[in-house]
Amino acid sequence: MELLSQAKKWGVRSLLIQGLTFLSVLTSAFMIWKGLSLFTNSESPVVVVLSGSMKPAYDRGDILFLHNGFNPIEVGEVVVYKLNEKPIPIVHRVMKVHTENESGKQYLLTKGDNNSADDRGLYNPGQTWIQRDEIIGRVKGFVPYAGMGTIWMNDYPYLKTVLLGTLCVMSLFGSD
Repeated sequence: MELLSQAKKWGVRSLLIQGLTFLSVLTSAFMIWKGLSLFTNSESPVVVVLSGSMKPAYDRGDILFLHNGFNPIEVGEVVVYKLNEKPIPIVHRVMKVHTENESGKQYLLTKGDNNSADDRGLYNPGQTWIQRDEIIGRVKGFVPYAGMGTIWMNDYPYLKTVLLGTLCVMSLFGSD
């Protein structure tokens, strides 16, 4: 009841201004994301490492910055790829590269630094190499542990609801 009385006190105009401010922040964030996507030629220019498969190079919770240039991928590069049948991108190192002589098309074999076997078991059934068009980007930089919030929200889904609810209430009813 207290929220309702405070909403009446502020009036409709003030609530609309708060709502429009919130929408403008969301729109700006979306525009920045899309601008980064265009600049880096990557559908997802920033990703969070979700597992320990790339230790010691990258730990769970590290934020990776990607760029998907047009140069051929080389052995030793860390790439992020996404397979058709799997919703979550995978961050692993390129172990072997096969390039077709006629077309120049690249086929890649990847492996996590902390894994004992290559990724053929992760690929789609019958697939032994990943193709260049399955690469989201190459890792160009990282910030250690900065993505732990994402990890916590995936591990404890109720945190997402609490965080989003708190942000909405604060943006609509917070004072300037």
